[in-house]
Amino acid sequence: MSNKHPIITVTGSSGAGTTTVKHTFDQIFRREGIKSVAIEGDAFHRFNRTQMAAENKKRLAQGDHSFSHFSYEANELNELEDVLRIFGETGKGRTRTYVHDDAEAKKHNTPAGEFTDWKPFEDGADILFYEGLHGAVSTDGIKIADYADLKIGVVPVINLEWIQKIHRDKSSRGYSTEAVTDVILRRMDAYVKCIVPQFSNTDINFQRVPVVDTSNPFIARTIPSADESLVVIRFANPRGIDFPYLTSMIKDSWMSRANSIVIPGGKMDIAMQLILTPLIFRLIDNARRA
Repeated sequence: MSNKHPIITVTGSSGAGTTTVKHTFDQIFRREGIKSVAIEGDAFHRFNRTQMAAENKKRLAQGDHSFSHFSYEANELNELEDVLRIFGETGKGRTRTYVHDDAEAKKHNTPAGEFTDWKPFEDGADILFYEGLHGAVSTDGIKIADYADLKIGVVPVINLEWIQKIHRDKSSRGYSTEAVTDVILRRMDAYVKCIVPQFSNTDINFQRVPVVDTSNPFIARTIPSADESLVVIRFANPRGIDFPYLTSMIKDSWMSRANSIVIPGGKMDIAMQLILTPLIFRLIDNARRA
């Protein structure tokens, strides 16, 4: 953690909705005149698309059906840890972009499935913002969570997460339902071992819960809307959180536990604005005092 150069990480699996949360942070940063530098978890994958396919094929031949992008060994987590550490110490660092599709390929002048070159951060950033799979990892060898000043988990209930992933991968990446299902199954071992434990390391978790039937996510025709959902917000340390203020400002919300508030799904953006803005102010204020 760093008072002078604060770091925020948003962690969630593929299809969880971390990109939507990033948009809310971007709104806060823009509104409050905070200069941020953003890095994506995909930038720290160890393999490009061709190499990952070859690695998967090799591991399957060896009887390993659990290897995926969720796996620690599929990512350059030491590199990510170094980037966070160096930014915390100096306000400097570097990142790159993993190019997912043809639209991104045109934008970055790099083939889909490849990485762009590493580039240094712009000078003068107030905050480093990470969004990806591994922003709260803490193992015997990797201590990424230790370098983040504010850690956010985005954790839809599992059937909803699958529905969101299936619809996203089919619509934006052209995958079939069967292909996405195969990816989900292959990732399950690492999801349990590498992703889930991180949500015990986060400061705040946002968990979206649908209130419509999602019993079979593989045949769902639509993603449950925000108005068809509730969001459970859990605070690791509720001290200093003004729950009466939040429940008064967010209509139809209530406290379900001493550290948790439940809100209508359509109120998630305003809830994040109310909760996160003062926390970001505190980080910036501490940085300017340091």
